[in-house]
Amino acid sequence: MLQTLRIENFALIAELEVTFRRGLNVLTGETGTGKSILLDAIDALLGGKLSARQLRSGTEQGCIEAIFTITPPVREWLALLEIDAEGDELICTREFGLKGDTFRSRSRVNGVLVNRQQLQELRQHLVRLTAQGQAVQLASAAQQRDWLDRYGGEALIAQRQQVTAAYRAWQARQREWQDFAAQEQQRRQRLDLLRFQLQELLPAALEDPEELTQLQQDYQRLSHVQELQAQSRQAYHLLYEGEPSVVTLLAQAQGALQAIAAWDPELQPIGELLEGAIAHTMEAARQLRSYADRLEADPATLDALGQRMHQLQRLCRKYGPDLASVIAYRDRSQAELAALSQESTSQESLEAEVSRLRQALEAASAQLHQLRQRAAERLQHDLLVHLKPLGLPQAQFAVQLTPTEVTSAGAEEITFLWSANPGQPLQPLGEIASGGEMSRFLLALETCLTTQQTPKTLIFDEIDAGVSGRVAAAIAESLSRLGQTHQVLCVTHQSLIAAAADHHYLVHKEIDSTNSTTTICVQYLTDEARVQALADLAGGDRSTVALSFASGLLAQQQRPSPADLDSEEVTMKT
Repeated sequence: MLQTLRIENFALIAELEVTFRRGLNVLTGETGTGKSILLDAIDALLGGKLSARQLRSGTEQGCIEAIFTITPPVREWLALLEIDAEGDELICTREFGLKGDTFRSRSRVNGVLVNRQQLQELRQHLVRLTAQGQAVQLASAAQQRDWLDRYGGEALIAQRQQVTAAYRAWQARQREWQDFAAQEQQRRQRLDLLRFQLQELLPAALEDPEELTQLQQDYQRLSHVQELQAQSRQAYHLLYEGEPSVVTLLAQAQGALQAIAAWDPELQPIGELLEGAIAHTMEAARQLRSYADRLEADPATLDALGQRMHQLQRLCRKYGPDLASVIAYRDRSQAELAALSQESTSQESLEAEVSRLRQALEAASAQLHQLRQRAAERLQHDLLVHLKPLGLPQAQFAVQLTPTEVTSAGAEEITFLWSANPGQPLQPLGEIASGGEMSRFLLALETCLTTQQTPKTLIFDEIDAGVSGRVAAAIAESLSRLGQTHQVLCVTHQSLIAAAADHHYLVHKEIDSTNSTTTICVQYLTDEARVQALADLAGGDRSTVALSFASGLLAQQQRPSPADLDSEEVTMKT
């Protein structure tokens, strides 16, 4: 139950505090006095849209605060968010304002910051707003489905949650299967590529990263064997067999030094150097002869070397800048091929899992359909019962369940069908219902829904607009019955409805010409003041006839006086 509403700098409101009571609370006043602003504030407080345009002109900061009575569902919600719930009161606050050119707002529940989504979840446990202009909602298949599900109660809601969970599980595994199918194609393409490349790399028997360098050296030697042989023999001849040879000349030089070495000991080391030179020269000549003798042309070997060099050079161009890189790529490819070949998950197993989850989803949807079908049958009967007192005794109503592709909300589309007069076929409610019929339908629907819900605050914003006096009396009676189990707030222009209220609030404006401010007053009316307000609603004046009519309306209600009859007035300046 909404106990207290405080508003500061919201729309036309400068400051306001209103205390609401149990039962049916009505707000009356001339058009434009700000009655709906109170309901807009409640909507904004509980997660509705809020913008800089709703900040009172000339101010930078505003605040909306409300105190509610805690019910068991609210206490559970608080426990889920780990918010303290000491006592029986819940305090919701939304602060808003401008910081530079940026509009910001923040909300708290019992002092704890909460986000908009959390507020909207809490709102479902606190208030429900019904307005005469809900034709768009009436035409919405999703809204009609939600109304039916709410009427179906906890079992239906729980089954719908199971369908949602089953749908998400099926969708997730289906996406996984589709992704796997795409990845499987890529995997197979990669396997084919690796196998093709390894068919080229493995037969090459690559082991030594320096093999290509050695091959190039061997190829150079064999391709110039004649030149090498001729030049090496020429060098041998000059060193050992020539006339005179290098060895002969060195020997002669050594002999000359030996002849004079006895005269000067300094020549002795030089002679030893010549002796070593002779030995090294003779060894060089021997190796040159051996090298020349070993050399021989070998076209077959030269051709084999050329082919191997060409093979390795081609592999380097394709798989790496050098042979070491090619060998590393081959090793990586072998490891990757082994890993890809050993994957255990198969497309067939995922396909089977997707099929199993789809069957589970369809089974859960079938159960949901059965629950909705039974709820639809009950709602059809229950709603017509509540419509009869509202001046629609011949109305027809049906809930049509049309099979559709399964979604997270089930496998059917819900359509409310309506006919207000005998002989007229049932047609979609949102397309043919008049404004007055919509008002009565919404009230009857709300009455049906409240029997399935924990008591909360029900807000009706001018749902009586455009209805006759007889229908207004029926609406008043229905609102009065709702007020026996729920707190009801109703903005109305109908004297019959206002007379049925347990508590009556009058909203009016006062203009102060001295400082050009408008003061909006909210006054809790006593019985005497109510007579005058009802007379205003009934005839627009306070003549004897209008006052007598208003007194008669109050007398017909035969309801006990409100517990608190003191006149209260709270002002807000703009």
